[in-house]
Formats: sequence, structure tokens, C-alpha cells
Amino acid sequence: MNRLLIKGGRVIDPASGIDGLFDVYAVGGKIAAVKPNLSTPAPDSQSDGWNIIDATGLIVCSGFIDMHTHLREPGYEYKETIKTGTMAAAAGGFTSIACMANTNPVNDNASVARYILKKAAEEGAVNVFPVGAISKELKGETLAEIGELKDSGCVALSDDGRPIVNSGFMRLAMEYAKLFNFLIISHCEDTGLAPDGVMNEGFISTKLGLRGIPNAKEDIMVARDIALAELTGGRLHIAHISTKGAVELVRNAKQRGLLNISAEAAPHHFTLTDEAVMGYNTNAKMNPPLRAKTDIDAIKIGLKDGTIDAIATDHAPQNIDEKDVEFDKAANGIIGLETALPLSLRLVDEGVVSLNTLVEKLSANPAKILGLSTKGSLANGKDADITIVDLNMEWVVDVKKLKSKSKNTPFNGWRMKGMASKTIVAGKVVYEG
Repeated sequence: MNRLLIKGGRVIDPASGIDGLFDVYAVGGKIAAVKPNLSTPAPDSQSDGWNIIDATGLIVCSGFIDMHTHLREPGYEYKETIKTGTMAAAAGGFTSIACMANTNPVNDNASVARYILKKAAEEGAVNVFPVGAISKELKGETLAEIGELKDSGCVALSDDGRPIVNSGFMRLAMEYAKLFNFLIISHCEDTGLAPDGVMNEGFISTKLGLRGIPNAKEDIMVARDIALAELTGGRLHIAHISTKGAVELVRNAKQRGLLNISAEAAPHHFTLTDEAVMGYNTNAKMNPPLRAKTDIDAIKIGLKDGTIDAIATDHAPQNIDEKDVEFDKAANGIIGLETALPLSLRLVDEGVVSLNTLVEKLSANPAKILGLSTKGSLANGKDADITIVDLNMEWVVDVKKLKSKSKNTPFNGWRMKGMASKTIVAGKVVYEG
């Protein structure tokens, strides 16, 4: 039987209220015990059948969960595959990822969801949880096979990459999703406002002569979806929040007692402003776009006060041929699984959040939002998905060394601090940094 002992690390498990020097025992892929670190621990030898990891000076926490990943398979394997995407996740310290439905064919029925799960079981380095489409073919016209998607193992519904434009249809989707206790992850964008915009509307877009996207494009749809969540009682999660107004809308909703609403922020949206687009850098083109410093500041406050529940990567691989073109024609998105941890740790260094809060937003909260009851904690009986973090490891991002198949990142050459030392899934080490 698989037996693992992680000795002497600082164990941080917000879900269990643990923060201190402990030893973590895992047997058969499950957490067996978390005990105070002892000077003479038992067992003490590999001959006892234990895999012993010395975590002295390191952080040990429940495995990170990215609730917003694009794996691109099936259909776009030239950008990313389940194998390469999960390898990138493991390298970033993520033990579980939720993959979006905008594949080809779209994950709007049981057969596609089962294909993803089968492929992940065969080739995946980490746990993969499919997110089913809200609408068939992401067209926003006809509901996907919601019951089938639930039965086949999907953990949420989303047309991410495209918004649900019709309010009546979004209401219907929320009502049906509620019947199956399905979370809806909403891509909030009013497509009728600045439909040709390619970056944040402001001084930089004017300077570069590029068509802008105003904050209102996101704010309008966030307000609508909150109103529909209040109307229907359905569970709503706001994806990749990027504007000050959207943060305020979510905060106000929570203050009014709407407990069925949650939100996530991506590291690039609390790290980079639209100035990163200077030089027409297509690796800084994404949707929603990089915003202004006032928006970054608002996101940081939202992370600090609990308005924003989770940090998610929105890992969006794009082939070089789709990025090495004129800015207007370039595809949206950046890869993010391997840079999310050090970028997020900057929040701790800046005093925005505590290390405990950061771990909570990367593990316990995503598990709770997605309903992954066996994950997000190091409590006895939970899955032995564990991330060991070296806070002091300094490294430079080199796209040639990243595990992701695509290399579209604006962080190439950045000096980072902090990385996953080991990533453990079901008690087995799947990555060593």
C-alpha cells in the first residue's frame, strides 16, 4: 500500500485551522494523520515501506486547485493536450484543475466529458474535472444536456470564452442548473458594447491607436448576472474578474446576503496593467483585457476582504502562429499554470493577504465552490493531494523550459520567487521542482 510521510514542514491548512510544524501521514492515497513534528519520528526508514519526504523549511498545504483551465483537448491539440496541460499544472503546484468546455467538439454532452476523463485517467499528471457547456456548441441558444453532463462527472457549467448574451436564456440556465445543484461560471461581457475592442480603453489604447474595451463591458453583465442569481437562487461564480466596478458589484451582493455568489481573479489581472501591451505585445492580449492600476488595486482589496474567493489561472494556451500576427488579429489569452504561484506570493510580500489566506484561495475555497468534498483540506480521510512550496526559491521564467505546449506568456524573463518543490496526487509525487 502506498504510504507517505512528509516530515518537519510548516503545515498550513486553513480548512482545518492548522498552521505550524507538523508531520503529514498518508496511506492508500488518503490523509491518515497530521501530527506535531517530533525529533524522533516513527516510522524512520524506507524499509518500513514509507516514502519519507523531509520538508524542513518548506510549506506543506492541501493541493492547489485551479478552477479555470483551458486544456484545448479534444480538437486543439496543437495548442495544448491533457498530458501537457496537466504536466504544467503539476509544475505549478496544482493537483486538480477544472477544464473549460470550449473544445472541439464542445463539451456539451456526456460523450465529450467522458472522453476528457478517460484521457486524463490515462495520461494526466493531476486530477481533471470537466466543466460542461451551458449551451449547445456555445451558441447561447439551446441548453446543453445538463443532466447528462452532471451524470458524466462535470463539476460546473460555463460557456467561458463567450458570454450568454440573452438574459432570458441565462435565467433559464440558472434555473435548470439549480435543479442539478450545478454551479454556473459566467464569462461576463456585453458583446454589444465595443464589439471591435482589443485592449483596455484608456490612455494606452489611444496612444497605440487600438480600439478599446471599456470597463462597463464587464460591469454591465456582472450586474445582470447577480440580479439573475438573486432572482433564481442559482449558484453563480464570476470568472476572471478584472474591473473595479465588478469587484464592487460582487462586494455589494455579498453584503446584501447573497451567499450563492462567488468570484475569482487571475494573477495577470492583479499583476499587470494595460501598459504591458506597449510595443503591441500580443502576449499581453487577453479577454478580459489587462486594465488600469485602479482596477488592480480594487482586485487586491477584493482579495483581502474576501469579496474575491479564489485565485484561478485562466490558463489559455495559444499557438505562436496565432500570436505572432498584428495585434488586432492575435488570439486572446496567456498560459498561467506555471507562473500563478510566484505571482500570487507577491500578494503576501506586499501585505495584501496572509500566507494562510493565499493558501485558502488556492485550495480550500476552490474545493468548496466546485463541491469537491474530498479535496481542499489535510483532514483525516481527505485525498492526499498535497503541494509542498519553497517560498525562497528564486528562478527566471524561460518559456523554453515550461511544460505547457504553448509558450504565450508576458512573463518570459521575469525573476520569480517561490515555486512548488513537490506536487503530490493521491499520495504519489507527480512533480519535483
